[in-house]
Amino acid sequence: MPIEPETQARERRDLAEALRGLRRASGLSGERLAVRCNMSQTKISRIETGRALPSVMDVERILAALNVPFEVADELLKLARRANVDYASWRACARVGLYHKQAELRALESSSLVMRYFLPAIPTGLLHVREYATATLSRTVESDPARDVTRAVDARMERQRVLDDASRSFFFLMTEQAVRWRRANRHVMAAQCSHMAEVNQKPNVRLGIVPQAAEVAGTPMNVFVIYDDRLVTIELFSGEVVLRDPRDIIQHQNLFDLFWSNAITGDAATEFLLQAAGEFMRKRD
Repeated sequence: MPIEPETQARERRDLAEALRGLRRASGLSGERLAVRCNMSQTKISRIETGRALPSVMDVERILAALNVPFEVADELLKLARRANVDYASWRACARVGLYHKQAELRALESSSLVMRYFLPAIPTGLLHVREYATATLSRTVESDPARDVTRAVDARMERQRVLDDASRSFFFLMTEQAVRWRRANRHVMAAQCSHMAEVNQKPNVRLGIVPQAAEVAGTPMNVFVIYDDRLVTIELFSGEVVLRDPRDIIQHQNLFDLFWSNAITGDAATEFLLQAAGEFMRKRD
């Protein structure tokens, strides 16, 4: 069930108030609780005033330090898990302009050192040529919200400069279907494949492709991106979910490693993409 912004804000306030109330009921000062949790007093204060969202592990440590009864702790941990999930609909993004979403992604990429992209259906925007980006950002069904495609495409192209920052590492993992899915005409598809082969030559970029014939002990359910070890974004038809619970992040890291272990990489991936580009050019529309 989608999480509405109003519900998110209320649950985060409830969590902060509950933790502050339990700490006061225990008779502990913020300083004493910080020592017991091996946290800074500043962090405890920010959590209790709602200025910082605690992770589920943070909440576990606080509840253990306060000796909170199991039933109460269990309810607060459920609340913490819900509070650590963000949901934004594409309708909401379109209302303020999809180019704003591109700016948000650019800021997220600029603040991360290692990014892992799992792409079972389509290449990500950092890998797009302009014509392919235009096709993917255009409306596909009548229920899609209207959007300023030209401005969003320009912002997406601008984002790609981050790939030239050698201090950051990028892992792009696609299925063969993501490479071959005809999202645009054959000329655009050929250009898209050739471009990805070129990007794969950058020293800070590694691109993997899981062949259709590979036997994989997992199912590629959805697009996700892991930013360092701090959050995961998951794309749905209706919007985007953000997970911050360390256990969710580890789960997605393990899934990424599983699929990566079945992928062709390096020169083999480059050759695969160039062959796909040639096949598109030989086809007839």
